[in-house]
Amino acid sequence: MTATPAPERLHRLVAPAAVAAAAGAVCGLVVWADPTTPGGPIPTCPTKALSGIDCPLCGTSRMLYALLHFDLPGALRYNAVGVVAAALLVAAYASWTLRSARGHRTGRRQRFRWAPLAAAAILAVWFVIRNLPFEPFTGLRV
Repeated sequence: MTATPAPERLHRLVAPAAVAAAAGAVCGLVVWADPTTPGGPIPTCPTKALSGIDCPLCGTSRMLYALLHFDLPGALRYNAVGVVAAALLVAAYASWTLRSARGHRTGRRQRFRWAPLAAAAILAVWFVIRNLPFEPFTGLRV
């Protein structure tokens, strides 16, 4: 078996590197903007501002800010489902990057065709649960 030439290996890592750069820029923006301080450059959630209810993504920028400062309890308080989603995204990114580096094809879409529907169902349940008007669910609001 012959070794893969270096330019071809580097070419396979262009997309993962671009995603890492974009994620780094978003994380840098969140740290700079400090969404935990009211009146900052990150706007209020439109759903929260217009209707007064928490959408499934409410608290996500504060959750990311807390994670970037290694404050897991704070991140869970802001958006518990977002913490789980972030962990799954990091794992999926790592798997994709390793498969790309090894030259494996990433086109196994049929195996996980249920994933978007499952994610939508989880978000719908989270939306309902965090807006229930009685304890212990009122503690899930941000």
